[in-house]
Amino acid sequence: MVYEPEEDSYFLKSFVDKLARGRVLDMGTGSGLHAIAAAKREDVESVLAADIDQQAILSLSKQKLSKKISCAQSNLFSSVKGKFDTIIFNPPYLPDDETDADLALDGGEKGHEIIERFLKEAKSHLSKDGFILLLFSSRTGKEEVDTIIKKENYSSELLGKESLPFFEELYVYRLSI
Repeated sequence: MVYEPEEDSYFLKSFVDKLARGRVLDMGTGSGLHAIAAAKREDVESVLAADIDQQAILSLSKQKLSKKISCAQSNLFSSVKGKFDTIIFNPPYLPDDETDADLALDGGEKGHEIIERFLKEAKSHLSKDGFILLLFSSRTGKEEVDTIIKKENYSSELLGKESLPFFEELYVYRLSI
């Protein structure tokens, strides 16, 4: 099932619109919202839209939206080769919910496990001056994500914070090594 853009997607897109450059990887592309936004930027050479969901990749591939965009089915970096100047990641970041088995939302038992795995693997795919745009929720555990970022030796900058109903906040970070 393709993840349809919600508030989180549009919040992250506002930073993609301003910052994406060079070779771009849109990890967990879903609907392709971020890949499409990146491809529209003059500073962007190419965009690889990757997702574990074959339906998401097939849907985006059929749209033929930009010659800059190519697609790959991949479980995080399993099928991704090369280095990127911009990596965009709107991960599944909510803690396990036994009543909802939606892979587009489930970030693991505590919500940050997929982010942790991503950050470990992303280093080898980031160009020398590259950066990651990472979005997550307060429901993921901001302190835990901050700890993982430090443990993986990333420099981080909080680009924005947005409050949602029911006491949830979204965060967008710019990470570099």
